[in-house]
Amino acid sequence: MTDPADQTPPTITLPGGLRVPALGQGTWNMGERPDARRDEVRALQEGIDLGLTVIDTAEMYASGGSELVVGEAVAGRRADVVLVSMALPSNAGENAIVAACRASLERLGTDHLDLYLLHWRDGTPLEETLAGFARLRAEGSIRAWGVSNFDAGDLAELVALPGGDAVATNQVLYNLTRRWPEPELLPAQRERGIPTMAYSPVEQGRLIGHPALTQIAERHDASAAQVALSWLVRQGDVLAIPKASRLEHVRDNHRALELVLDPDDLAALDASFPPPRGRPAMELL
Repeated sequence: MTDPADQTPPTITLPGGLRVPALGQGTWNMGERPDARRDEVRALQEGIDLGLTVIDTAEMYASGGSELVVGEAVAGRRADVVLVSMALPSNAGENAIVAACRASLERLGTDHLDLYLLHWRDGTPLEETLAGFARLRAEGSIRAWGVSNFDAGDLAELVALPGGDAVATNQVLYNLTRRWPEPELLPAQRERGIPTMAYSPVEQGRLIGHPALTQIAERHDASAAQVALSWLVRQGDVLAIPKASRLEHVRDNHRALELVLDPDDLAALDASFPPPRGRPAMELL
């Protein structure tokens, strides 16, 4: 692995000026198996101990079960974490999103979220969701709000609405095989100072065996997952949220913050995973 002695681990700036590591923890599929709960809780706690303090969850994950796991993991150390959860589009209306947030807070065992996102949009007018976010901020239930799975057109529509320019982040599918945000979405967000949260940053593990990643990993005494994560977090405004339910997996992810990819590495990755041309459609998992 590249010597990190003269390197500062990458961070991003969240709303309000809070700087956090550019690598957090995802929880998709956590809470689905009672026999795995102990390991999931311990993995999240290990991540917090290592400084991976942004934890992302959602009411959809395991029908609230993921939030219960996260709540157990952060019990007694809520001040140490940046807690993110997401509302289903079926709860996008003003009253519905307020009620959904309060239910998430109860499962999480906290009185506020640092970020609350709309998981994806449906036919509900965005104005209604914004009204719900405003109520939640006013009562102190959320500190900031954002969206997920919005493309450039969705984002433009959002920020044109009264209060829409307060959007704090957009969480999208983004990794080496899913570079669709690069031509339009990322430039639009950067112009407005909106950081990106990248879910499935290792393509649910499918990138691990790719020859380009393994070759680069061998040169740096790293893992393929670390290469994929480092490629994302080096950008300065992208926060990757890989899920890890085992201690060794969490520790491996954390070491991606030490890996510095050089120009040859980046060129090799571009050759194997070419940047998209034109205006690619949004991709989801």
